[in-house]
Amino acid sequence: MQRPLDVLGSSVDKTVIVKIKNGENISGTLKAFDSHINIWLDDASIKGEKELKLGKVLLRGDSIIYVSPGK
Repeated sequence: MQRPLDVLGSSVDKTVIVKIKNGENISGTLKAFDSHINIWLDDASIKGEKELKLGKVLLRGDSIIYVSPGK
């Protein structure tokens, strides 16, 4: 069985979708993370009625509900 940090490690430089506590899904390229699951995304965006491009973002680990592979 893989540990969560190992799964994140194998997702570096790949597209992921991060659901955060306010209900939004942020997609982007996973660049780095730490043991607190603070996540750095590049080319991040929020998809809704219109796509909101964010660029580079740092998401605090305690605001993240889950991380899944991107499309």
